[in-house]
Amino acid sequence: MATFLRPLSYKYQWLYDSISRLAALPVGGEKKFRNLALENITINENTKILDLCCGKGQTTQFLVKHSHEVTGLDISPLALSQAKKNVPDAEYVEGFAQEMPFDANTFDLVHTSVALHEMTTEELTQIFEEVYRVLKPQGIFTFIDLHQPHNPIFLPGLTIFMWLFETGTAWQLLKTDLSQMLLNKGFKPINKKLYAGGSLQVIQVQK
Repeated sequence: MATFLRPLSYKYQWLYDSISRLAALPVGGEKKFRNLALENITINENTKILDLCCGKGQTTQFLVKHSHEVTGLDISPLALSQAKKNVPDAEYVEGFAQEMPFDANTFDLVHTSVALHEMTTEELTQIFEEVYRVLKPQGIFTFIDLHQPHNPIFLPGLTIFMWLFETGTAWQLLKTDLSQMLLNKGFKPINKKLYAGGSLQVIQVQK
């Protein structure tokens, strides 16, 4: 369902960054957007953080301001190469989110930013199982992603954005109860908040 703009946005970082900044305006800008999933979470310089599906380091750059122990995971070697240039203070590992190359009980915090809508429901199930595995006991999983708006004013904008840039998995996510999926995998709920008329959701859960 996406147009030619989708591959271009991944090929050219300036285009991706421009789209990200525009999409973040309803919540107060990109800095605010990238930090929404971290609100009310205690992080220190030794907190072991996994930036899951880190891409080119768009959110990693904010995570390294909180901790010296940040690892970015992504399946794209090209994205990781760019991330290393953009955010050299983090470590980077190539791998699938559905089968992470980490030992159990490794991280205090797993974070991901607008990446889950790229996954099928089956892949989400596998990812949530893996996140649970790599988190330490009492560890936190937090993320921000798309959500079905409850304010109709935001529906046209989200629809146009998804038509231009997203595929069928994003439309499916709007119908998916991620909170319930996480509870089914054994997570304990901490918080869920909606932003931008409900078109964005932040969910925080604990192992």
